Amino acid sequence: MMCVTVCLSRNFIHEGCALRFAGDDMTVLPDNTMEFSMFRILAAFSFAITTGLGFAAEPTVSFPKTTIDIGMVVRDIDASVAFYTEGIGFQQAEGFQVDSDLANAAGLTDNKPLDVRVLVLGNDKAAAKLKLMQIAGTSPRFGDTAFIHSHTGFRYLTIIVADTSVLLSRLKKLGVEPLAQSPVTLPKNLVPGMSLTCVKDPDGNIVELIGPARK
Repeated sequence: MMCVTVCLSRNFIHEGCALRFAGDDMTVLPDNTMEFSMFRILAAFSFAITTGLGFAAEPTVSFPKTTIDIGMVVRDIDASVAFYTEGIGFQQAEGFQVDSDLANAAGLTDNKPLDVRVLVLGNDKAAAKLKLMQIAGTSPRFGDTAFIHSHTGFRYLTIIVADTSVLLSRLKKLGVEPLAQSPVTLPKNLVPGMSLTCVKDPDGNIVELIGPARK
């Protein structure tokens, strides 16, 4: 005969009878009593719930697109588009508009419409997108962009490039120079054979360019 013991608080069902504890006293409930039947039902119910909770499967999360799009408010939309296209090499894609009602309902603006210029890195459908906006009738506060630790939040973009020197030549035509001592060679234990160059866009946002180090 199989022996099953189910615990409910300090009460047990064991070999056809119920053992109920109260302090140091034990009461045996014969299996032909109504109290025993109710006890067995409650014990089984408790066991089922406990077992079910213990083996509940975690919900899975899936991401149809594994790149992240970034929205950026700028002071001069034309200057910013020129920096990221003529300087960095983004391509312009089809932009879009968001009316004031939708922007307000979503919590994006206080009844201000959005005219979004979309830039992409390459022709891949999953390519990262940079969404630039200059919102009419607003005067956004300037952030402290001196260094990445100047304030919290998204502090820089990282772009992997094939040839840093080509980008620096393009940026120089726009009057953009590398920051500090950039480009600097990255340690071998970090990214071997690569260099890091930092520049700033027209709004002072830092852009990291990581590419092969000069030999």
